[in-house]
Amino acid sequence: MNEIVLQQQNQAAIEQQKPKEMIRRLVWRMCIATLILMAIGSATRVMNAGLACPDWPLCYGQLVPAKQMNFQVFLEWFHRLDAGLIGISAIALFGLSWWHRRSLPNWLPWASSFALFLIVFQGVLGGLTVTELLRFDIVTAHLGTALLFFTTLLIIGTALTAYQGTGTVGKLPWFGLTAAVLVYLQSLLGALVGSRWALHQCFGDSQLCTVMYSHIAGLVPPTLATLAMVFFSWRTPALHPALRRLANLAGALLSLQILLGFATFKLHLQVEPLTVSHQAVGAALLGTLVAFTVLSFRDSVSAQ
Repeated sequence: MNEIVLQQQNQAAIEQQKPKEMIRRLVWRMCIATLILMAIGSATRVMNAGLACPDWPLCYGQLVPAKQMNFQVFLEWFHRLDAGLIGISAIALFGLSWWHRRSLPNWLPWASSFALFLIVFQGVLGGLTVTELLRFDIVTAHLGTALLFFTTLLIIGTALTAYQGTGTVGKLPWFGLTAAVLVYLQSLLGALVGSRWALHQCFGDSQLCTVMYSHIAGLVPPTLATLAMVFFSWRTPALHPALRRLANLAGALLSLQILLGFATFKLHLQVEPLTVSHQAVGAALLGTLVAFTVLSFRDSVSAQ
């Protein structure tokens, strides 16, 4: 009799975990799609394809502009396609979270609502970048919102991932949070440099050099904060292997990002794949720091 009751309880627990697992997988797929979307958006900008589709939300008044299709039109069109798929996924995430809210953490429906709000706002900004002819402040806000949406998804996905802390993190959550915030702000500065073509103008006729040098000087705080997080992770005994791997990955991505930034600067943005890689690695670094921060805070709470 006891075995039957135990089996029923186990079956009920498995059924209750299904919505959570389904949402977790959806969120991680959305994270990957968003990272790809930001890389495509960067390629669209550096290839001067931001206005390749002169109208919005269609492209030359069509869903698929076959007659006008070239590489630049394809970049802008595919960027919109990927954004549309992510938007549909955000609606699905919102619906699933509220439909299964009784078997999910209380915060999840609200987090999914915030993610849906961000993707709708991002779509509005995407339209304005076309109708306002790539106005620099709108383009900067467009990337900033994309990074915030990406961060929100990472927080949800990492919070839903199974994790058993060791209780040894100490102050590491605050190191991770500080580094993540500083990298986000530095990414906004980089977006401003890109949207105003500050590097080209500074090298060309010495205009907007202040914007460019602000981005270069702004490299120092997030670099120091990330290195501090990596250093104290190495010095922390019995740290969870997942946190140690994330800290090592953050250090490697930081080194790669600095090298890409230096190469981009020296080559005056003449090698487009370097510029695209610079932004993509920056987003990956931010994502790694966010995942580290969420897991380390969970570790700290479990210890308490």
